[in-house]
Amino acid sequence: MWYLYLDESGDLGFDFVNKAPSKFLTVTIVVVRGQTNNRRFNKVIKKTLNRKLNSRNKRSRIVEELKGERTTLAVKKYFYKQICEIPFEIYTITLDKLGSYQQLAREKSRIYNFITRRVLDHIPFEEASHTRIILTIDKSKGPKEIQEFNQYIIQQLQGRIEPNTPFDILHENSQQIPGLQVADMFAWGVHRKYENNEADWYDIFKEKIIVDQEYRENPVKKS
Repeated sequence: MWYLYLDESGDLGFDFVNKAPSKFLTVTIVVVRGQTNNRRFNKVIKKTLNRKLNSRNKRSRIVEELKGERTTLAVKKYFYKQICEIPFEIYTITLDKLGSYQQLAREKSRIYNFITRRVLDHIPFEEASHTRIILTIDKSKGPKEIQEFNQYIIQQLQGRIEPNTPFDILHENSQQIPGLQVADMFAWGVHRKYENNEADWYDIFKEKIIVDQEYRENPVKKS
């Protein structure tokens, strides 16, 4: 069994004149191979929450999930110390929105799908023959967007995943899926490196990164 957990950091805003969107959008997939390793992921999240954020002297406010944006570096270090010995891989691509075609701004959901597919392109699915693959994504899309996302990803992967290899896409609540919280922690760290040139957290987990690319297209020149 292969477990793929997908999360993003940044936003899909492109109005840099009237608003203040992020300059970059990071899409990150964490790959865990095997049920045993996946169970170990779950235990690390629960252990970090219980010991660092929901200890007995902090019962007035229960933290339901780990989030990269809200978790201190000290807690991140503790989390990584627990999880670093588990075999897993990080694949991530960051879109430079300022250096991309303006027409992308008019089709935001397709941008997300496109960047996700580019991340998936780097994952060696050829090694997963006869092994069930589950891609889990944080449930933030509406029914139509979910259908479009699923159809697009399945279509793009048809030539790379053997017909006898089961492939499922799940859209779940991150509070219920520890692997999504792991992906959030790492996606936030990658995004901060690009967006704010801050790498304190990134430098801690970068040894687990297989692919970290910046995607950029030159704007269309007007005649």
